[in-house]
Amino acid sequence: MKPAKLIKQFRIDDPDDFKLAKFDPADTAGLDLDKDDANAMLAQDVERLARLQERLYADHRWALLVVLQAMDAAGKDGVIKHVMSGVNPQGCDVHPFKAPSAEELDHDFLWRTTVRLPRRGHIGIFNRSYYEEVLVVRVHPEMLAKQKLPDQIASEKSIWKERFKDIRAFERHLACNGIAVLKFFLHVSKEEQRRRLLARVDEPAKRWKFSMTDIAERELWPEYMDAYEDMIRATSREEAPWYVVPADHKWFARLVVAAAMIETLEKLDLEYPKIEGDALKELLKVRAALERPNHDGKK
Repeated sequence: MKPAKLIKQFRIDDPDDFKLAKFDPADTAGLDLDKDDANAMLAQDVERLARLQERLYADHRWALLVVLQAMDAAGKDGVIKHVMSGVNPQGCDVHPFKAPSAEELDHDFLWRTTVRLPRRGHIGIFNRSYYEEVLVVRVHPEMLAKQKLPDQIASEKSIWKERFKDIRAFERHLACNGIAVLKFFLHVSKEEQRRRLLARVDEPAKRWKFSMTDIAERELWPEYMDAYEDMIRATSREEAPWYVVPADHKWFARLVVAAAMIETLEKLDLEYPKIEGDALKELLKVRAALERPNHDGKK
C-alpha cells in the first residue's frame, strides 16, 4: 500500500470538525496481516526511510521533527525502536521529555524543547514534547502553579487558547526555517492500555516500565481525551499536521508513522550535492591517479 493512501484518513486536515470519538483505536485500514507479513511490510518502509534519511543528511537544507504524544503504554518507545531501526544514528536524535526540571521551569514553556530542535540534515524525535503544556498541565492545574507565572497570566481562563496560539506560531516559524513537522497521537483504547499495564506487572522483563502514576492517570482518562481533542483541533495545520494513529495494534501504528515520514521526506525533493565545474575536474584527476598502475605494475 502506498504511504499516501495509508495515512490520508488519519491526518487531520479539517480540524474544526475533528472529533476524537470518530477514530477507532483498533482500526487497521482494512489490512489483515499476521506478524510476519506486518514485519515484512515494515522492513520495506524502514529501508525506504533509511535511503531518504541519507539524502536528507547529504542535502543538508531540511530537518524533520517528529512529535509523539500518547497516553502511557500506547507504544511510543516501540515506534521509535522499530520505525527508526534502519536510520543512521549520526543523523537522528531522540529526546524524551519528562517532568520539567527547576531550570526548565524558570524559562518559558517552549524553551526546553526549542533547544533540542533537530539540526539541518537531521531527524529529531520528541518523545512527548511542548504539547505536555496543554495536556498534563491542563489536566493537573497544580502544575501550572509551579511555573511561577505572573498572577494576571496564570489566572486567565484563556491561557490554553494563548498557548495554542503560541504553538501555532512556533510551528509556522519552524516550517519557514526548513524544519518539517509531523505530529502523531498514538490513540490507544483504555482497555488495551489495561492489558499492556498488566503485562508490565506480569512479565519480569517489563516490570521496570511500570509506574503507579500510570494507574493514577488512568482515572483521569475522560479529562485527557477532552484535552487531546481540544489540542488537535487547535493545532493541526497544513505546516504541522496531526495524525491520529490507531494504536491498539502496535504493528499498524508503526506502519502509519513510517508511511507519514516517508511521504513527508519524499515531498521535500531531497538531492545529493552536485559536483560540477572545477571541483568535478579535480575529482576526475583524482580518479585517474587512483587508476594509474603503481611502480611495480600492479593496480
